[in-house]
Amino acid sequence: MTAPLHAAARHPRLLKDMTPGQVADILADDPRLIIPVGTCEQHGPHLPLGTATIIADALADDLSAEHGVIRAPTIEYGVNVGTERGFPGNASMRKKTLHRLLNDLLATWESSGFREFILLTAHDHDPHEEALATVMTTVARVCVVDVFAVDIADLLEGQTGHMHGGEVDTSLMLYLAPQHVHMELAQDSMMSREDVRRYRRGRLRVPRRSAGSIGRPTLATAIKGQAIYDRIRQRVSDRVFRRPSPDE
Repeated sequence: MTAPLHAAARHPRLLKDMTPGQVADILADDPRLIIPVGTCEQHGPHLPLGTATIIADALADDLSAEHGVIRAPTIEYGVNVGTERGFPGNASMRKKTLHRLLNDLLATWESSGFREFILLTAHDHDPHEEALATVMTTVARVCVVDVFAVDIADLLEGQTGHMHGGEVDTSLMLYLAPQHVHMELAQDSMMSREDVRRYRRGRLRVPRRSAGSIGRPTLATAIKGQAIYDRIRQRVSDRVFRRPSPDE
């Protein structure tokens, strides 16, 4: 088995490993919490069902280690895109179910002293993101981070942006977890720009003729995945995690 290329020495602050006293000590200085939200769904025959979760997990760990922010256990299920045929293993929530789950979790964490929640996801399906964006708190700030909102067009060959299971997802997985990628099974399947918009809004299902992915995964490489990952990590770090100075 090939060892993952992404093997940096990370020391994230994992909530599940801490005692209440340890959490309280950190909250006194930094009351933020990273909450990765993944999915369990097909990304083509060449990628694992947890692709979006693996990507969100890696970013959450790295950002927690870099900024010393507590990182919550991952929510491994989300709102999947509809499909015209079944894919074994897929598991999806309704938008209102994910919304209510997050409301309950954030309410309990807020009551214990957290004052900012960073919901981190690598799944740009509108109903999924709407469930995150409409979460309610009493006083705490909620920041939803769609990692694929970062502009990476200049790093791609066959696409201009992220497509489900395509060049971006496959490149990231070749960098983060190559042992789970089966490039010999990758199949290209393009959509028009308008169909991609409808697909992301939940108004178009994954076509029956598709292998479950969209885009050009055959163009993916680990080197490209590292460049994409580094760009996303740096932009999210700068725009979401950097603490402003008192004069800003």
